[in-house]
Amino acid sequence: MVERVPPQPHPSRLTDFAGHAIVVAAVPGQAPLVGLTAASLARATGAPAVYFAYVDQTRYTDEEFPDGTVRHLPINPDAAGDAWAETERALRAEAEATMAGQGVEWHVRYLAGRVDRALTHLARAVDAAAFVVGARVGRPRRLADFVDGALSMQLSHRQHRPVVVVPLEVVDWRGRAPWE
Repeated sequence: MVERVPPQPHPSRLTDFAGHAIVVAAVPGQAPLVGLTAASLARATGAPAVYFAYVDQTRYTDEEFPDGTVRHLPINPDAAGDAWAETERALRAEAEATMAGQGVEWHVRYLAGRVDRALTHLARAVDAAAFVVGARVGRPRRLADFVDGALSMQLSHRQHRPVVVVPLEVVDWRGRAPWE
């Protein structure tokens, strides 16, 4: 059996920043700094839009559409409800508040499934040049955070677009970082 090697980063696979969208990994209650960083990058590069993308891991993608939207269904049909719609409304309101006055077109995409995979599919659909993600320092908030690893690491190992990491917490130079 021949081992399949995925396409590797290469100058021929570079998506020029100029005129290409930016995808933001969004979560409810996220610090506005992440979206503002994406807006600044979008203005600097002439990006046509910023896509705030939230990935619901309790749902799966049933169908993907060319504009990056998806039809999604609950993994557990017994837990089906419309809580996802409220999360989407909250994300839209947060994005609207963050992007007010930024002079950049923006969209919200509610995705489903594995986070790195869903974001990569969206980036392909909208021909994005890069991802913008927020990063916190410290102990993982859940066991799954530790097992899954940082989203920025997952994205940088599974696709070829650059990942801009926005620090949301810093460690005092006199103190020790959690990994030290």
